[in-house]
Amino acid sequence: MATSPNRPTGEPRDLTAHLMDQAMGHVFSAALRTAAHHRIADQLAEGPRTAEQLAAATGTHAPHLRRVLRYLATRGIFREDTAGAYHLTPAAAPLRTDTPDSLHPAVMMLTDELFLRTTAAIPESVRHGGASFERLFGAPLFEHLLSDPAARQLFDDGMSSLSAPIDEAVAAVYPFPATGTVVDVGGGRGGLLRAALRRHPQLTGVLFDQAPPLAHHLLDGDELKGRWRTQEGDFFASVPEGGDVYVLKHVLHDWPDDACLRILRTCHRAMAAGRRLLVIDAVLPPGNAPHFGKTLDVAMMTVLDGRERTSEEFATLLSAGGFRLTRVLPTPAFPSIVEAVAE
Repeated sequence: MATSPNRPTGEPRDLTAHLMDQAMGHVFSAALRTAAHHRIADQLAEGPRTAEQLAAATGTHAPHLRRVLRYLATRGIFREDTAGAYHLTPAAAPLRTDTPDSLHPAVMMLTDELFLRTTAAIPESVRHGGASFERLFGAPLFEHLLSDPAARQLFDDGMSSLSAPIDEAVAAVYPFPATGTVVDVGGGRGGLLRAALRRHPQLTGVLFDQAPPLAHHLLDGDELKGRWRTQEGDFFASVPEGGDVYVLKHVLHDWPDDACLRILRTCHRAMAAGRRLLVIDAVLPPGNAPHFGKTLDVAMMTVLDGRERTSEEFATLLSAGGFRLTRVLPTPAFPSIVEAVAE
């Protein structure tokens, strides 16, 4: 056992086991995908069940399933009781597929080969710079999604799932105007726009994106009738004019700085002076504390040559694009709201 008499407070006692456990993080990802694939959380929604009962319901091998669930339980995903039955935990509950806040599609997306192969190529990205996705799949991510309908569906479902709790958190925290128009640039299926319009009955909105996500938008419904429209386009070329608030949620982190400047300048051309721009992305804190944005930053580096940024980096980027950063508002979710005004 590798120990040290001068071990810092909070450092694991067995450093060898700790490091090896971190090195085998791919095992946890695969185990989590296994539970999601077989919809174990759905099976536990009405009460605890043994591995044998779960295996019979899912058509799996009970001894192997039990070993996977036992491992997941070490990290709070399910809980095994003294009688050998497994319980649904708060951390596992979002894996249910029958709840409005389900993260099941997000887990299936993030553990798919689409991202696992790219993540395995991090050493190459560090050695040469740039994303490894194009080398592995023959095209950049968004071009690949246009040519592969199944991958596009997986991505759109996953992003919609991942965005749902963020959309509600942003709409609750940010003081959108009582009236006017919100332009959601690259807004996907429109979850954030829907959340904002629901909270502000006199507000209208434009959902701007490519055709595939717009085809499955979330804006239908009597309460929003007549208050929105969709518009297909390319935010590198132009965005709808005349909005009062423009939103870029999980857009800038997809791109390196030069591409972000193109997007920001396109938005700036469409905006009157003094209009607000909201950038919804992780804002990286200083220091060594864990933050999901730091995990996401490495993932974006390999998949898209994108990045997460600090508040200072956002201020510099926004200034170069014709905006002045006015404030950064934290949310209960991992992203923050970076507010800027067009100058």
